[in-house]
Amino acid sequence: MNLSPINTGSVKCNTGVFMKDVGILVLGHGSSLPYNKELVESLAQMIGKRHPGPVRTAYLNMNQPTIPQGLDSFAETNVSKIIALPLFLAHGVHTPQGIPQEMGIDPNRRRGLLNIGGKEVEVICAEPLGVDECIAILACKRAEEALG
Repeated sequence: MNLSPINTGSVKCNTGVFMKDVGILVLGHGSSLPYNKELVESLAQMIGKRHPGPVRTAYLNMNQPTIPQGLDSFAETNVSKIIALPLFLAHGVHTPQGIPQEMGIDPNRRRGLLNIGGKEVEVICAEPLGVDECIAILACKRAEEALG
């Protein structure tokens, strides 16, 4: 499996939105196949190069850390907010219900306050990746690669 980054041309993340006191919890589904965790970890590292705050990973199933463990990993970071970023293309069962429930926040609001390391931290669920030019560019690249 090729985990190397793609060239997306002029498509870039907007790093000006995030501040160093905001953590990102990159969420993977989890799998018994080892490359699933490797992929999530690799993407989290790439996100960490663009985001000045701490970036951690967590998984819904089969892999460690779990979502509660991932949230707890921010205890010593002094973040005031954590964005839970699911690596899912679209809403399904997990994004609107499962992830908020695992985090202990209101599934209807998809945000809430949690005590992490003795400090009240706002946790916010981001939307799935959805329809985006970056994904279209990646899809075209993978189609071209399939031709050899």
